[in-house]
Amino acid sequence: MSLSWKSLFQGKVSYGLSSYGYDLRVANEFYIFHNAYPNEIIDPKNAKENYFIKHKGKVCIIPPNSFVLARSVEYFRIPRNVLGIVFGKSTYARCGIIVNVTPLEAEWHGYITIEISNTTPLPAKIYANEGIAQVIFLEAGEPCKVSYADRKGKYQAQRGIALPKVIK
Repeated sequence: MSLSWKSLFQGKVSYGLSSYGYDLRVANEFYIFHNAYPNEIIDPKNAKENYFIKHKGKVCIIPPNSFVLARSVEYFRIPRNVLGIVFGKSTYARCGIIVNVTPLEAEWHGYITIEISNTTPLPAKIYANEGIAQVIFLEAGEPCKVSYADRKGKYQAQRGIALPKVIK
């Protein structure tokens, strides 16, 4: 007996190989942004872990008009002649949940840190170990001249959720 694609993902947000890419899953680890410090300014040059509540679970509730940081279940290794572009899945977008990930550069590897925004005035739910975004892979005709690894990128080989970093 073989399983159909439809029965495999019944009741779940799909993931895995797609027509021209890969639908990645969100892991069960989340950093939920909170505004317990109303007089603070969010500074990407000085991000603080205490702006976030760490949560681990099968679901994550994103507060209204807020966001969470998460990571992919999958570990990616991008070849020297490939660029990955990540887009949020329409299932979530249709609920006002927007996914943001920067491009996966040539020779970058690691778990992807994912920013998931709730643009609605209501709490929003996301599901761990289910699809959250799709990576589209673009292959160049030749390897790039300078890769992420060559530049010793600051997010190379990240393992968990990575807060913003600035090279000092």
